[in-house]
Amino acid sequence: MTALNLVYVLAFIDFIGVNASRVVLQLFALDLRASPTEVGLLIALYYVCPLLLSCPAGLLSDRYGPRRPLLFSAVCGSLGMVIPYFIHTLPALYVAGMLSGMSFAFFLVIVQNLVGVLSIPEKRASAFSNFSLFGATSNFIGPLVAGLSVDHLDHPVSCLVAGVFTLICGIVVLIYGGVLPGGSRQRAPRAPIGETLADPAVMRILAIGALVQLGTDLFQFYIPVYGVGIGLSASAIGALLSTFAVASFIIRFTLPQLIKRWGEAKLLAYSFYLAALGFALVPLFTSGLMLALVSFIFGLGTGCGQPIATMLMFSRAADGRSGEALGLRLTLNNLVRVIAPATFGFIVSAFGLPPVFYINAVMMGAGGLVSRAGKPKR
Repeated sequence: MTALNLVYVLAFIDFIGVNASRVVLQLFALDLRASPTEVGLLIALYYVCPLLLSCPAGLLSDRYGPRRPLLFSAVCGSLGMVIPYFIHTLPALYVAGMLSGMSFAFFLVIVQNLVGVLSIPEKRASAFSNFSLFGATSNFIGPLVAGLSVDHLDHPVSCLVAGVFTLICGIVVLIYGGVLPGGSRQRAPRAPIGETLADPAVMRILAIGALVQLGTDLFQFYIPVYGVGIGLSASAIGALLSTFAVASFIIRFTLPQLIKRWGEAKLLAYSFYLAALGFALVPLFTSGLMLALVSFIFGLGTGCGQPIATMLMFSRAADGRSGEALGLRLTLNNLVRVIAPATFGFIVSAFGLPPVFYINAVMMGAGGLVSRAGKPKR
């Protein structure tokens, strides 16, 4: 097995567990009669560790190689999903979310960096596109695993099912991790963070990535809340999220060709406008079939945003510091992930769900304008 293929396998397995764990914990909290604000806090806590640890994880990967951080990620993710099996309370779910988030913090920045490191520049767009396809496929499978587990088993056992995927990742790293590259002690001089953020191109990349992440997470967060409110089953809610993933897979499959035809700026603008349309349509329907169509439209919109932002950020990183650069991008993304769920949870508690979807539609439209404001290099 080549190193790049191993990265794809690890990403596929782990992302299934990540997507399943988020949905299971959210449905578990709703089953415990948690309020929208409390569920928002749960999702926010999931991203506290990625917010704090993405940059350190990237630095460790650059310096010492990916194997030990990946094993640490597997231990944290498995342990986190065991806790709710024994303790059926909201505080236990909060702890599980934080440990799962710590696992995700190390895993994501490392595998994204490995895709860039292990691919030659001429094939890097295809490598990131292939990586995103595995992510989209796992986005389809993960919610289905969560919904079917909750419906046919129960919430505590479903937590164990989600945790098994992370455990499998750790076993795969133990067996095949020797093919992964080591760390590099020869690193470019470290630029002050203010100097990095003063680069308009970097700021545009960070803003685009954060907006795509915000829209994607809030859609995946509020679709289950909306679905429970209109009486959909856990399996139906999982199917809606999986429909979103199918659309993401389709758009990412054609990503290299779309970039070649339209360029990053125009493609990102179109994707934001489709995402805005998806958000605006959700409150208008209570039919599962129509919501699946809306979810598909939204997936077409946001499916290409993160791969493009990741490629652009990797291309601007200094030699030996790509993990740190990607860690910076993920830090900002996770800052948004920590703040947004709790903030919008308060809005839902005060005004109901529809304003949240309309506010996000406006933000996605603004993202389209930001994308057209500059023309990133191909």
